[in-house]
Amino acid sequence: MNQSTENRKAVWSVIAQIPYGKVATYGQIATLAEIPGHARFVGHLLANLPEDSCLPWHRVVNSGGRITNPNYLAQAARLEAENVSCRANRISLKMHHWKL
Repeated sequence: MNQSTENRKAVWSVIAQIPYGKVATYGQIATLAEIPGHARFVGHLLANLPEDSCLPWHRVVNSGGRITNPNYLAQAARLEAENVSCRANRISLKMHHWKL
């Protein structure tokens, strides 16, 4: 996969659009960024964001609604602050999934 600046910007742009109180999946972001099938690329970008990033990285979960970020507690706390309930490391996609 081409990890071009264009692909990175496309992913960051999609993540920036995830609304407050909603979550998106890595695969959904890849598809919306027009790089379908590259969910791992999205995860790699998020894992390497600077700590002071303004992107709502915490709104991104895996396809099962699970938090896979090693910093689970920080992500869960940010989601809870947006009224997204996180139980047993899982978010209800039925309730909180961002649908366009």
